[in-house]
Amino acid sequence: MSEQTLTPGIWKIDPAHSEVGFSVRHMMISKVRGRFETFDATLTVTEDPAQSSVSATIDASSINTNQQQRDDHIRSADFFDVAKHPEFSFVSTGLAQKGEDIVLSGDLTIKGNTRPVELALEFNGATVDPWGQDRAGFHATTEISRKEFGVDIEMPMDGGGVVVGDKISIVIEAEFTRQAD
Repeated sequence: MSEQTLTPGIWKIDPAHSEVGFSVRHMMISKVRGRFETFDATLTVTEDPAQSSVSATIDASSINTNQQQRDDHIRSADFFDVAKHPEFSFVSTGLAQKGEDIVLSGDLTIKGNTRPVELALEFNGATVDPWGQDRAGFHATTEISRKEFGVDIEMPMDGGGVVVGDKISIVIEAEFTRQAD
């Protein structure tokens, strides 16, 4: 298999070699970074790569910002309300070349609110591992407004600004393995 091709078929994400991360402005002066520990994704590769698709889910309760008290608060009704909305989902709606960039469009659902998003997608290549398994890697980024997804807590600061920013940067490192036919 060459470095820049994918064999058509079903590909599953390898969570041990993938990460779904994010960052958000904190108190207007720094960024808090975190990740989700539990997620799943399926990539369906077709003969025409532009017709390929991806679907993914994230366990909202698996958030990890390396600070338990903050993570518990984010799981609460103030933010994700994981008791009512335990899962986020993404379903692609298109793949297009825009200049030098590849853009993956899709519908993202967080806290019961679905909005279209575009991810800047980078195909890192494909290879066969030492055990004969086809693998492919991708890097994807996007920025969303948490308020558009119903994560609309307001925590103003006395001197102006807010404790938690609205814009969330998302970075995904995804390694997929091709499933047997």
